[in-house]
Amino acid sequence: MPAGELTVDALFVVKPGEAFAADGVVESGRSTVDVSAVTGEPVPAEVVPGDRVIGASVNREGRLVVRANAVGTHTQLAQMTALAEQAQARKASVQRLVDRICAVFVPVVLVLALLTLGGWLLTGNPVRDAFTAAVSVLIIACPCALGLATPTALMAGVGRGAQLGILIKGPDALEASRRVDTVVLDKTGTVTTGRMTVTGCHPAPGRSRRDLLWFAGAAESGSEHAIAAAVVTAARAELPELPEISAFTALPGLGAEATVDGYAVLVGSPRLFGERGIMVPEFDDLVDETHAAGAVPVLVAVDGEAAGLLEVRDVVKPSAAAAVAALRAQGLRTVLLTGDHEVAARTVAAEIGVDDVRAEVLPADKAREIEALQATGARVAMVGDGINDGPALATADLGMVMAHGSDIALRSADLVLVRDDLRVVPDAIRLADRTLRIIRGNLAWAFGYNVAALPLAAFGLLNPLIAGAAMSLSSVLVVSNSLRLRSFDGSGGEERHD
Repeated sequence: MPAGELTVDALFVVKPGEAFAADGVVESGRSTVDVSAVTGEPVPAEVVPGDRVIGASVNREGRLVVRANAVGTHTQLAQMTALAEQAQARKASVQRLVDRICAVFVPVVLVLALLTLGGWLLTGNPVRDAFTAAVSVLIIACPCALGLATPTALMAGVGRGAQLGILIKGPDALEASRRVDTVVLDKTGTVTTGRMTVTGCHPAPGRSRRDLLWFAGAAESGSEHAIAAAVVTAARAELPELPEISAFTALPGLGAEATVDGYAVLVGSPRLFGERGIMVPEFDDLVDETHAAGAVPVLVAVDGEAAGLLEVRDVVKPSAAAAVAALRAQGLRTVLLTGDHEVAARTVAAEIGVDDVRAEVLPADKAREIEALQATGARVAMVGDGINDGPALATADLGMVMAHGSDIALRSADLVLVRDDLRVVPDAIRLADRTLRIIRGNLAWAFGYNVAALPLAAFGLLNPLIAGAAMSLSSVLVVSNSLRLRSFDGSGGEERHD
């Protein structure tokens, strides 16, 4: 039946590889569920009867029977989408400075031209001279430079941003960027790679690193779990090939077991080893240290004896620490916002140098965290990538999304970061600041130039030909000033002069 016809309390089956059609509670079956599309967290959640599941998350392994408790617009995904749209609707667009200036400047010039005409006629001057002075006033005050001041700088800034891997959606984003004083970073998929990776290999006495990876990689090759995939990737990176396995059994939420070249291999969590009665006292301290570091300990046993321990974690992107350092050098406060547990979040924060940590935040509460920061007077930029980040991105004063992000996140953000390199975040803020300074410089020049020349034209010291040339020169200077943005350097310097 179509998913749209599901009703509350209806039972539906979710096979391995299928997405959940609605929010619900597991009635029967055990499996691991990939929730990264909704929550952004990389480690699949283990579910058993009685556990809640979220619509749009993906069933990885076992067959599940789920009782629907929220369908259609009442699902968590639909509500998050609605939150993002509501937040976008609340954001008022910033009125362009040039519009405010022209709204006053143009009528004033027209009145001044009429006054010039009347003044010359009332003082007994020839009609021809009076009209010449009035026309000179209109020509010298022609707001061509004012009209070019903003669009030329925007075109140059947006073009340079695209070269640096920054897609700017409009002038509102530039103005918001300049006011930012706090940058909130999502953890999974933004600060980290979003993929589990083996970061430590600790063989038991008498075993080598090669042995440990050979047994663990072979045994896990039959599983589709994210941790298993990380172990297999690490093994294949160091070994020419892995042996064939037999009698493979996935143990949802615990690990896996298989026969590898005649050896009984068990790979999994400390809990699994405790249930099987396999004692590993030599790894007890290492297990605690691994947990404390925010990583996942994976124990390996061969024929009932401990063979070693693997550390698996979602590693930090190489550019993250440099990006945070650059943001702090600009005087910006940094905050790490994640649904992950406190220990993992603080470990990542310490590694990259973030000022503040907000951990164990539910997807729907991320926008509230942004609002709480704004309530303290902060101007907040949010950097994220997942569906769960959509409302927060739209609520923030400036939303930045990685190009690989979800459709909701891309639609909610003001800037799209094309390069998977966090160093473009401080580059984007510096480019916005530079662009707005160019715009304001253009407006100040165009307005000041015209105001200074108006008395000269009104007193007949400029004929229309000279006034036209002066007006054109003003436009040329504004365009030339805007083109300086083409030399903006995104690698750390503010501007490069060739």
